[in-house]
Amino acid sequence: MKPAKRHPRCILATCCVPWNERFEFEEDIFRRSVRHQIASGIRDLYIFGTAGEGYAVTEKQFDEITRVFLDETTQGGAKAMVGLISQSLPAIIERIERAHDTGARRFQISLPSWGVLNDAEVEIFFRETCGRFSDCAFLHYNLMRAGRILTGTEYGRLAAEHENLVATKNSTADETRLRSLLTDAPQLQHFITEPGFAKAALMGECGFLISFTSTNLKMAAEFFQAGCARDEARLEAISAVFPGLIAAFKEAVGASAHMDGAFDKMFCRIHNPEFPLRLLPPYAGVSDAVFQRYLGALQHNHPEWLP
Repeated sequence: MKPAKRHPRCILATCCVPWNERFEFEEDIFRRSVRHQIASGIRDLYIFGTAGEGYAVTEKQFDEITRVFLDETTQGGAKAMVGLISQSLPAIIERIERAHDTGARRFQISLPSWGVLNDAEVEIFFRETCGRFSDCAFLHYNLMRAGRILTGTEYGRLAAEHENLVATKNSTADETRLRSLLTDAPQLQHFITEPGFAKAALMGECGFLISFTSTNLKMAAEFFQAGCARDEARLEAISAVFPGLIAAFKEAVGASAHMDGAFDKMFCRIHNPEFPLRLLPPYAGVSDAVFQRYLGALQHNHPEWLP
């Protein structure tokens, strides 16, 4: 028998951070954005991934936004996860300590990337996060920006060492890699983005890491439920439009922006026209004109993916 999953299967979604023209935190817009996702049925939310500019915030911003985020998710009855992206392991530890004092118990960690970690350094990283904070649960964000991708076999070994390593995030549609995640680390809940989820859900239980389908949360939930039911026909029918949805935002943005948050903030503005598109400097967000091109493409070609 396969071991029980350490984290429930669910839709996992990011909460982007809005900035005003002085690059100050727009608390009211942020609160409304979090409430909207909760009201739409998304109960597992996180801040400070790559789309949430976790790599860019100051310590003051980290503390302020974490406090507001935990307040909103607590009021809304949602589960909150705090992301940690830094070149400094001591800084990550200090952020966990401060967020822990505020009430956070679920964290998303990424490997430092100034120098690609070797195997011994990966062991140290997990020992000083998962091992140090035994009353917390950790999800590992497995992305190439860190310089290395952890394999299913590596996750299996790390999970055996750290019972509070409960989940991973992977943006891949590679079937060999997906199968390894589900087979070699079956106790972890692996959250997969849209194209990969359609494949992985037919292999076994996995979570859904929502991205561009967040423009219509009802349709995204239907896609997730099709995966839970292993409804291959419905998964294929819904995912058939994904290349067009991806092309819509990539063609609209072109070379004007390249950070994940630039795309995700367009998805946020679909739901709230007041949501600012700017990113913290030096990174460039998209312009209002770019967003209008994207919105126009959805209206013309994929109106069913609008709210």
